[in-house]
Amino acid sequence: MSNEKALTTQAEDFSAWYNEVVLKAELADYSPVRGCMVIRPYGYRLWELMRDRLDLRFKETGHQNAYFPLFIPQSFLEREAEHVEGFAKEAAIVTHTRLKATDDGKLIPDPASKLEEPLIVRPTSETIIYEMFSKWVQSYRDLPLLYNQWANVVRWEMRTRLFLRTTEFLWQEGHTAHASHDEAEAETRQMLGVYREFMEGHLAMPVVVGQKSESEKFAGALRTYTCEAMMQDNRALQNGTSHNLGQNFAKQFELKFASESGAEEFAWNTSWGVSTRMVGGLVMTHGDDKGLVMPPRVAPIQVVIVPIYRKDDERELVMAKAAEIVAALSGIRTHVDDRDKLTPGAKFFEWEMKGVPFRIEIGPKDIAKGQVVLARRIPEGEERKQFLPEAEVLGSMAQRLEDYHTFLLDRARARRDENSHRGIDSYDRFREIMEGPGGFVYAGWCESSECEEKVKEETKATIRCLPFEEFRSDPAPAKCLVCGADATTEAVWAKAY
Repeated sequence: MSNEKALTTQAEDFSAWYNEVVLKAELADYSPVRGCMVIRPYGYRLWELMRDRLDLRFKETGHQNAYFPLFIPQSFLEREAEHVEGFAKEAAIVTHTRLKATDDGKLIPDPASKLEEPLIVRPTSETIIYEMFSKWVQSYRDLPLLYNQWANVVRWEMRTRLFLRTTEFLWQEGHTAHASHDEAEAETRQMLGVYREFMEGHLAMPVVVGQKSESEKFAGALRTYTCEAMMQDNRALQNGTSHNLGQNFAKQFELKFASESGAEEFAWNTSWGVSTRMVGGLVMTHGDDKGLVMPPRVAPIQVVIVPIYRKDDERELVMAKAAEIVAALSGIRTHVDDRDKLTPGAKFFEWEMKGVPFRIEIGPKDIAKGQVVLARRIPEGEERKQFLPEAEVLGSMAQRLEDYHTFLLDRARARRDENSHRGIDSYDRFREIMEGPGGFVYAGWCESSECEEKVKEETKATIRCLPFEEFRSDPAPAKCLVCGADATTEAVWAKAY
């Protein structure tokens, strides 16, 4: 990275800042295919670390990985009415199996290869997975089925933004089948908890969890639960969802089983997923005007070592010490920046842009004194660099990384709470907040679709969730924010990505 031009600041233009960070920190780049992105190695390593941790948790909770086809018969989507309505406008369709050359050298679909039934490029896999489940389940003894797949999906988007909304993206989708509603509900809640644990425990990203309103739930679901995070521009980001699908898909795909009593019953299904959107959420939750800020548990590089020397004999001495430090920090993701053609200043700029939690600088004078220079990506107090004994730094680095994670989580939670508004019972005041600083507004709702649509049309804010008990206001709101009627629930309203 040779471009040391300063970023657009968050205060100047948050959207421009985000795009510049993603590009300059080498997380991703624009693809020749409109709406798609290329995930660069640094960004993909971040995704791998997220994926590996989640994959471990899925297996610890009894799930197995499988893989299902990219192509789904169009008739499968048509069999679940809500589902097809939810995805029809985003579907990419395959109609032919080959191309043919024209006389002028152009390529066109070969009319002779037209498919009898078009194939949909996977927007989500409920339909094809439950078609397969129906073949594998005959008895209650075959249940539960607890499957997950890591895959790519395609949803034809009109407006795209790197990681946050792209035509093709990477994700995981869990799909399960159960003998009862209560088992399916327990699974749905459990996986929501796994997501929350990961987001807070590894991404240092605090979330509000709750249930989606009827209009915001997944197409075809009985209930949808969500993890909602607040970005630094005070907009919400839906970071992961878990759905109790009831028996809707089971009935359409004949997913039946013989119960213990011998009666034939339809299975109860769940689905749940998170995607590369979490990478964008991480950028917007923690980044600053210097670039990325990486939570240490998912940072591709946790400690970067920058050797500093002027002469060849100094280089040999310093590089040997750097190798010793790497060996001493076994178990910590460490990288030695040994590029001779870059100045130390250019290296500092790059690693700050990439958000590496800690930087160790080492030169001949430091070696003579038995010390290193330690720089934390976000300083403790006013000290940007500390001159510390080498043994102290090496012995404390694991704890320093843990403390840094706690710092980032506490900072993000404090920011969210400062921009969460409770006790708002005036619709005019609500509109002022949405038109001004934004944030999460906790307010009463009468559960009418008319009130929900009015807010959406007039402010572009939506109900992010009906929060679980630990997030609810005390006392509970008495009146609907919009119409003033008695409130039947509390909703979290916000503008969102």
